[in-house]
Amino acid sequence: MIIKLYGVRGSLPAPMLNRDFRLRLKDVLTIAVEQNLKSMADIDSFIDSLPDYLSFTTGGDTTCVTVKRDDELFILDAGTGIRALGDELLHGPAGQGKAVIHLLFTHTHWDHIQGIPFFKPLYIPGNEIHFYSPLPDLEERLAYQTDDRFFPMPFHQTASTKVFHQIKGELQISHGLRIDTHPLKHPGGSFAYRFRSDGKTFIFATDVEFNGDDLLNRNDHLDFFHDADLLILDAQYTLDESFMKIDWGHTSYSMAVNCAVHWR
Repeated sequence: MIIKLYGVRGSLPAPMLNRDFRLRLKDVLTIAVEQNLKSMADIDSFIDSLPDYLSFTTGGDTTCVTVKRDDELFILDAGTGIRALGDELLHGPAGQGKAVIHLLFTHTHWDHIQGIPFFKPLYIPGNEIHFYSPLPDLEERLAYQTDDRFFPMPFHQTASTKVFHQIKGELQISHGLRIDTHPLKHPGGSFAYRFRSDGKTFIFATDVEFNGDDLLNRNDHLDFFHDADLLILDAQYTLDESFMKIDWGHTSYSMAVNCAVHWR
């Protein structure tokens, strides 16, 4: 399995501000003046040598993560990160109306569905998009956000074929891949997903609150979280912030690490 992060923020997308861009540019140029850059090849090599914090941007888009297995693609949540993903997919079968896409939802808070109207494969006839959730009314929720009072193109008028699946227990979409869900503590409810394939396990558990009261109950989640090769877990707050935001539905990074180490 190959995991790729297209959106990692919560709440709202946040493009880089001009002042932040200027500060980063200043840092890059400060390093560049010490180099003897005489060609485009030199410039490319210089850029490749920069530390990640100067050569990449992160945190701009809301939640969207992909799991690629052979020729199959599974998308977790549809925050604004799904827009760039959709643009990439247009270069393959999705651009020809020949794609089968699997889209799984942890929950339907705004930052996890707000990219749906801008996912271009949704508008191409012939594409088959499967929507999965333990929620019984996922279709109704997604349609509501593009009601014509809020968006010019209603969800059901998009040209792709849309198939909805309510997850009840283990989900087997293809041979050799097992997907399980686990309920999480979050306002309105949320679910974690566990992917198991070829002896490897990936768990996606965003938007969950583990606080001090949960320390004694970590084993309640052990069966699901145990022995993950890769775990993506909510770690939004500092410890001090978590005390001020009890029942807001998120976890401090210290608690997240504590739980992850216990479950491994």
